[in-house]
Amino acid sequence: MFELNNAIRDYHWGSESEISDLLALPAEITPQAEMWLGAHPGCPSRLADEDLALNDFIAQDPQHVLGATVAQRFGRLPYLFKVLSATEPLSIQTHPTLKQAQERFALENASGKASDAADRNYKDDNHKPEMLYALTDFVALSGFRQPAQIIKDLRLISKDLPEENHGEINKIIDLLQGTDALASTFEYVLVAGTPVAQTVQEICAAIETSTELSANVHFAELVAINKIYPGDPGVLVALLLNLVFLEPGQAISLGAGNVHAYLRGLGIEVMANSDNVLRGGLTSKHIDVPELLDVTITQPSPAPILEPVALDNHDRLYKPEFEEFQLQVLDPNKPGLAADLQLHGAAIVLCTSGEFLIKTQEGQRSITRGQSLFITAAELPASATLQGEISGQLFAVSSQID
Repeated sequence: MFELNNAIRDYHWGSESEISDLLALPAEITPQAEMWLGAHPGCPSRLADEDLALNDFIAQDPQHVLGATVAQRFGRLPYLFKVLSATEPLSIQTHPTLKQAQERFALENASGKASDAADRNYKDDNHKPEMLYALTDFVALSGFRQPAQIIKDLRLISKDLPEENHGEINKIIDLLQGTDALASTFEYVLVAGTPVAQTVQEICAAIETSTELSANVHFAELVAINKIYPGDPGVLVALLLNLVFLEPGQAISLGAGNVHAYLRGLGIEVMANSDNVLRGGLTSKHIDVPELLDVTITQPSPAPILEPVALDNHDRLYKPEFEEFQLQVLDPNKPGLAADLQLHGAAIVLCTSGEFLIKTQEGQRSITRGQSLFITAAELPASATLQGEISGQLFAVSSQID
């Protein structure tokens, strides 16, 4: 077992100190958007005792560290584990399939585009399915709503607009009633420019001045987003998507092609080991609308809530439909409560409260709030036992295959 040092990314949408407060760490950087735990070369964890990047450590003996099956199947640590804290919306975004990522990463490399170029779409050759486990109340957008629902809302809003301002809304309603409704509407909203920007401002002004409209939580969310990104097409995209409210302990699972945006909250995010993001709005980063449209699945879908498997009353396992990762959550409240860690291949564990004794077949090590450990496949099986007199919480991530 190896203790990890993990970097915090300071993206502008992050909080001032939520991550350091959660983990009892010094607030050395602000804003605090994401802590990365993993071996992605863009921001790898480091082995604390050896000051060695985790990806370099794995490269020394992948089969021993990752496990033979994981090393052969993925060729890398297959997941990236994050603590995410958002006080402002993240971008409207979609992630590619594995095939798309492999082919288009190769094409961008062949074009001579620098790996760190600001206008690069593909940072690596991997897909990026992900899940988000809420630590606090968490708000997100995910997946398209039914066209009929969107039309109903647009008509409700238009009643509070002067008739001369109905033209753009009527155009969007016509698209939503036409062929390939969501695809054509999504594209129009993203590319129309000034007409959509003006409509966004008109819609938000109408919502703010109407008691009835502002009482609608979805409409109120549009206004909140517009205050941060005034006139951005992503504000109108938000009306096309499901608004998802997660309570602590709930999770969502997002596959390739799912349009989504995290709006606010603190959570544990786990994904395939990738940083490939196609953006369409609510961001100052690179936007590539044609590429985003090409990888997006424009079909209505419900909010993708991920239900856990209850292993015990203090032990839950979240298994999305992606073999790269799973998340086990332990929150025992009595000292001495123990659980077998459901680990496959190399694993990362993070303690957010209390103290746990982690045992493997090669030894044992205590882990307290704010500490994280990397466990090699060769050390498995492993268990965790709550120590001390206070309740604890532990997160363990591994792949779903041995």
